[in-house]
Amino acid sequence: MRNKTQEAKASARSSRDNESASISAQVYRQLRGAIIRGEINPGVALSESEIARQYSTSRQPVREAFIKLAEERLVVIQPQRGTFVVKISVADVLDARYVREAIEIAVTREAATSAPLSAIKELRNLIEQQRAIEPGHNVEFLALDEEFHRTIALSVGRAHAWRVIEGIKSQMDRIRYISLDAATPITLLIEQHKRIVDGIEAGDPTVAAAAMRSHLREITLSLPNIASRFPEMFEAD
Repeated sequence: MRNKTQEAKASARSSRDNESASISAQVYRQLRGAIIRGEINPGVALSESEIARQYSTSRQPVREAFIKLAEERLVVIQPQRGTFVVKISVADVLDARYVREAIEIAVTREAATSAPLSAIKELRNLIEQQRAIEPGHNVEFLALDEEFHRTIALSVGRAHAWRVIEGIKSQMDRIRYISLDAATPITLLIEQHKRIVDGIEAGDPTVAAAAMRSHLREITLSLPNIASRFPEMFEAD
């Protein structure tokens, strides 16, 4: 009887833990997206209790979501004061681009020698979907852009490499969202995607890697213009 009781309690705890983790992941995804899209401005305080009420949950899942956001430097948790959305750090953006470039170029070179035809067809299909996006639909384009880069990584079995990239590129994503309207034409990004796939399909690692490098460095070209146009979004030098 004791063993069955213990098992029942353990099962209940496991169920609560899984539910809490699910809610935490949901809160994290929604807050992360809102911050990246600029729907929650830098300096805004995030309330644990208020968000917990919105999700009809305890504060623990919300606290866990805040911690994950802090790890990506999207918020700062100040003891006794609260949790605040941070401004964009130019240094963080450049560091993230440096690491992302190293990983994605290696992945792209591998894709040029071993990506299956089915993956190349999927990449071409994603490019066509990007072309069909109407002007101003930035959220839809960025979702397809994300899927494009993810597909390249998964085409050669580099799921972990993609997870690493996801964990470091939050500040880059904030810049990318702003720059679509302010600096970098979507048509240019689509053309860069095409060149990457052309290199992969041709089986030429050098061409594919060069195209990916040029694509990822686009953010460094638009960054000064973005920072000057939206100074309230950036940390002071």
